[in-house]
Amino acid sequence: MADENQTPEQEQNNPQPSGDQPRFGVKRIYVKDISFETPMGVQAFQTQWQPKVSQDLNTQVNKLDDNHFEVVLKLTITVKMAEDKTAFLAEVHQAGIFEVAGFDGQPLQHLLSSSCPEILFPYAREALDNLAVRGGFPPLQLPPINFDALFAQAIAQAKQEAEAAGQSN
Repeated sequence: MADENQTPEQEQNNPQPSGDQPRFGVKRIYVKDISFETPMGVQAFQTQWQPKVSQDLNTQVNKLDDNHFEVVLKLTITVKMAEDKTAFLAEVHQAGIFEVAGFDGQPLQHLLSSSCPEILFPYAREALDNLAVRGGFPPLQLPPINFDALFAQAIAQAKQEAEAAGQSN
């Protein structure tokens, strides 16, 4: 819908997207779930800080309607100390509602499995850093994640599994 205060020249320079053009947009970003545990308690602060950090990453896509999807990036960080004792465990389910229209097949899967998690990751990383600091630990400073590479790896693995299933029949 054109702005009533625009001149015809402004309307021509700022065309409104038509219904058949592909659309992608972020409607909302929010924390769906968050937790922090310190199983070692005060012992975690009395031990020399030589952490072993492991991370577990997962995404979930929920279709809300034809053009809206909820994408949830689940990121769990486990920090272990000497003798394999867990100093802390932090988990965040960072979610977003995305408007996606005009995409089908692999381009749609790429948006939902790579582009959306890539948008959510900085929020999840900041939330986990904040949890660690508020828990009395140094910030995590998690490195970036290449979601495009993870998506390509998942596609290749699915293709291999499909070929293996086809050969076993």
